[in-house]
Amino acid sequence: MTAEEVKPILGMTQGSWVAVRVFDGQDLLYFTHLMSFRCGLDGILYGINGETPSNLYAMEPCHEGTAAPSSMDPVQFPLYVSFPVGSVHSVTVMLKYDDGSKEQASFERAQIQIQ
Repeated sequence: MTAEEVKPILGMTQGSWVAVRVFDGQDLLYFTHLMSFRCGLDGILYGINGETPSNLYAMEPCHEGTAAPSSMDPVQFPLYVSFPVGSVHSVTVMLKYDDGSKEQASFERAQIQIQ
């Protein structure tokens, strides 16, 4: 998959880019949806609580040349980043596509919180 293929999908599903939930006494910020379309991405940056998106999410590389290029190994590449419980109030995400373009969106906790 390339940027040309994933941009329309990610544009339509922007509200699902990230999710946050409380688990085991921590706020977990999930990137699961973006990892499903990572083969068209060169990078994901995020910022918490109004920060400029400058934190690089360590995403699993695309498994090009295999039958399942978007397959995931959540043990080696966790689908989340953890923070102290209750500390994530908002998230800004910047996607860097493999064609050099970028797209950014911000989300309030209430928009992306899951149980």
